Amino acid sequence: MVIDFHTHTFPDKIAAATVAKLAAMAHIRPFSDGTAGGLSAASKAAGVGLSVVLPVATSPRQVAHINDFAARTNESTGETGLLSFGCIHPDYPEWRMELGRAAELGLKGIKIHPVYQGVDLDDPRYLRILDRAGELGLVVVTHGGSDIGYPGVERCTPEMALRAVKQVGPVKLVMAHMGGWRQWDRAEELLADTSIWLDTSFSTGMLSPQEGDASAPEELAMLDEAGFLRMVRAFGAERILFGTDSPWSGQRESIDWIQALPLAEEEKAAILGDNARRLLGI
Repeated sequence: MVIDFHTHTFPDKIAAATVAKLAAMAHIRPFSDGTAGGLSAASKAAGVGLSVVLPVATSPRQVAHINDFAARTNESTGETGLLSFGCIHPDYPEWRMELGRAAELGLKGIKIHPVYQGVDLDDPRYLRILDRAGELGLVVVTHGGSDIGYPGVERCTPEMALRAVKQVGPVKLVMAHMGGWRQWDRAEELLADTSIWLDTSFSTGMLSPQEGDASAPEELAMLDEAGFLRMVRAFGAERILFGTDSPWSGQRESIDWIQALPLAEEEKAAILGDNARRLLGI
């Protein structure tokens, strides 16, 4: 089963406006409409058996509501193929209790986003979250590296990730975007000898600029095949998780890119789904 470990959806009533706003900020085009129904349909068409939805709380007041909604989403996973993580915000006052509640709700993990949440990854507010998540067995997925919508903002570099994992207990930490978007050399150098997992989201192929956007950059290369394979060898195929950042990358296109790599079939199977099943305990 193919598992897309990194996707996003938005409530139906604001999805169109939200996707349009984010696309304009990043000058890229989306591959789906950003709704849960749109992701479910796109995943089935691409042959993805399970898509992990990663919600982000951009303010503390959103946390409990998002986690409740995530739990309701997971009641229909069998029909939709969507499995939602929960969230936490570093400034949420009842962070410890809420992480425990997320585990009680049956959520497999949480998503954090240092750029959107305005806090460095190695800040004590995140360190306590990582430590508690590790105690609870929750997977933590964090944005890694630069963010295309916030050029010049550095809040989740490989250096910060290394400092963070050295200060907390065992935790299942996934650095999205192959450990650091457009910081891949540093991620390979600094993080390969840690316990950190990587996901492939928004890191392979080429960016797809919006048509007719005069401000859009020319197609910008991501990790090329040689760079990706080097990271697979450094980290081990067993620590790489397939992800797309849907709606910002096409699922079918991303699967085809992995399938075309000169990797052993068992390595491809591990990246495309087996590793995620192991990490999620499913």
